[in-house]
Amino acid sequence: MIDSRSPCLIGVAQRTFRAEEGDAPEPLELWAEMAEAAARDSGGAGVIDCIGDVNVVYSVSWAYDDAPGRLAERLGLADGGRHLSDMSGTSSQKMLCKAAMRIQQGDIDLALIAGAECLATRKRLKKRGLSPSWSHPLPGKRSVPFEDPFHPSELAHEIFQAYLTFAMFDVARRAHLKLSLDENVRQAGELFASLTKVAAANPHAWFRRERSPDELIDVSLENRIVAHPYPKNLVAIMDVDMASGLLIASHEKAEALGVPRDRRIYLRGWCEAKDPLYVAERDQLWRSIAMREASKAAMSAAGIGIDEIAHLDLYSCFPSSVNFARDALGLGLDDPRPLTVTGGLPYHGGPGSAYLGHSIATLAEMLREDPGAYGMTSGVGMHMTNHSYAVYSAEPGPLGLSEPGAVQGRIDAVARRTIRAEARGSARVAAYSVVHDRSGLQSATAICDLPGGDRCYARTESADLMREMESREFVGEAVELTDGGAGVNRIVG
Repeated sequence: MIDSRSPCLIGVAQRTFRAEEGDAPEPLELWAEMAEAAARDSGGAGVIDCIGDVNVVYSVSWAYDDAPGRLAERLGLADGGRHLSDMSGTSSQKMLCKAAMRIQQGDIDLALIAGAECLATRKRLKKRGLSPSWSHPLPGKRSVPFEDPFHPSELAHEIFQAYLTFAMFDVARRAHLKLSLDENVRQAGELFASLTKVAAANPHAWFRRERSPDELIDVSLENRIVAHPYPKNLVAIMDVDMASGLLIASHEKAEALGVPRDRRIYLRGWCEAKDPLYVAERDQLWRSIAMREASKAAMSAAGIGIDEIAHLDLYSCFPSSVNFARDALGLGLDDPRPLTVTGGLPYHGGPGSAYLGHSIATLAEMLREDPGAYGMTSGVGMHMTNHSYAVYSAEPGPLGLSEPGAVQGRIDAVARRTIRAEARGSARVAAYSVVHDRSGLQSATAICDLPGGDRCYARTESADLMREMESREFVGEAVELTDGGAGVNRIVG
């Protein structure tokens, strides 16, 4: 017998606005459109009026004074839960799973999760010398709701951007596996070329074109290096116009609304976990223990293993996020299963924090067509710090809850490195990347092992040293650190 409080997706929606369609509407209009489209998709009656919990994924495109409140007002909803996410690649799924918990506990019966970005429209407006004049702006200065804080030494060394930290993780994994620089980037090109094949067949993808590994990794003016070893074609694109909507309800509410059985996709297990907060704290920079533990717990809650997952969408902002997930799941390069259902963030498009809304919506549509299968989606937040895994199926079944406290306890029990803000003298490079701008080499940032086992961040602007870092493996290299001023540890050789 199906548990009446079992949470299930009843309706999904997504939309991509092309440049030829003109400028996209503002996010509020898109959220409302996605809610209404997801309600129609459910096949139920009176769905919108029964939404008791409104969840809005943080939008980079526009800051509203009260995003979930404005959406509830736009939909004509009575009082209920109103939630706005942090900025994170885990946001859509994290909100979905929290809503599922509230459903299980009997607090709510039906929740909406909506996300939208109009960054391509904003970019076009800027080129025309215009700014959007959208509704209900947040008064005063906007602050970005980062999911986690930065370490003071990360601030001093300007370690803000994901393209830098994910590239450093990639380099650490490359050195651990003893891959040559060419072998590593070739594997990344082949891996991500397989994502472009999925994107080419996805009507919602931003770039609907299959590309060869060479197209992705050969460096040119159009495909410049962003952060070694990543050229532009291997990194997520945020400047898209995309929206998604998810409706999740209890089994009994789906019945009451008349949602046909073949429209429902049940959430069978999920887990969230965190790696150490600061990048340099992680003893093993080449892998994610939290990915391993969270994915294992999500599948265990569903009563299955990785071999029983037919459809996967692994968060793909950069090759390192996919490879860390592959390693955590034990997936070899020869595994025949596609690693994305959408085409991935560089080719489907990565609409800010809302990508997982598209991932889950696409997976739900696939599982409706493949009702005996299981699917799993993953999200990654901040600097490969926060992880979300969830298992879905058209078939209901026992929902074994993961034990997040125990999962996180196992992760936290692993030894961490102490970060020293100031370091002088001898050190050894543990991970690094060289950042480029449009004019070429900009700076190199490294995580260094210090005598005694501590770690520090360091950087250099030496063009000769940066070229050397890009020409051979620099992990394990002995370097000298000096005072670079303003809290910076300077690599001098």
